[in-house]
Amino acid sequence: MSEVTRYPAASSDQAIAHFGNRLSVETDCDDVATALKSGTAEFVLLHCVGTPQAYARRHVPGAIHLPHREISEARMAEWPKETLFVVYCAGPHCNGADKAAFKLASLGRPVKLMIGGITGWADEGLPFAQGGEVGKLADLL
Repeated sequence: MSEVTRYPAASSDQAIAHFGNRLSVETDCDDVATALKSGTAEFVLLHCVGTPQAYARRHVPGAIHLPHREISEARMAEWPKETLFVVYCAGPHCNGADKAAFKLASLGRPVKLMIGGITGWADEGLPFAQGGEVGKLADLL
């Protein structure tokens, strides 16, 4: 018996609940890029770590620089309560997006984490924007 089969697989109902829960709080770089490219992004993308200078060096096109430390009820009043936020940070070694997601959820805001962050975006071979302005992915393709 291998370590893979030593523990029985979950029932279909358990697997549906587990993976459904994950998909309700996570998305991936490719899904975000596809939505941004097609113009169907029904979310606000937040770059949640680093300095303005680091954001200017490279960020996901369309992302707004809003470090988790700056997320507050007053700052989020800029968007309607039902706005979905997708947050990301430097990558798997960084928890800035988790902190942002926690704050947003605590404020009653819908939120998903873009797994992989900047590292995942780079691994997918997707282009980055530069400068202090919010760019568009379509402009880089």
